[in-house]
Amino acid sequence: MTIENIIKELGWEVFAGASLLQKPVKGVYASDLLSDVMGRAREGELWVTMQTHKNIIAVASLKDLAAILIVNGGRPDEDTRQAADAENIVLLGSNAGTYINCGLLYKLIGADAMVSS
Repeated sequence: MTIENIIKELGWEVFAGASLLQKPVKGVYASDLLSDVMGRAREGELWVTMQTHKNIIAVASLKDLAAILIVNGGRPDEDTRQAADAENIVLLGSNAGTYINCGLLYKLIGADAMVSS
């Protein structure tokens, strides 16, 4: 499933990387601890977090993640958005929390994808 398909289903906001929405999502990783994501997230996963600062872009780029979803209505500042565009990272937002978004993603993507946390 592509990022674009997921956005259409779940109504998330696109903060950066709008030209990259055809990327496939291979799974989901939910964590707010950057070192955890660096150590355990897998290439192509969608990262669910409440973090909004610029360092999330560096982690997503390092791990070659499909996208970052910022939950709980968090909004990245302009510096973070610019970094996402510069690093070709899709940056998304949702007003719902981690639990709700992960449940919706599991229903949408199904058991074909690896869902890790």
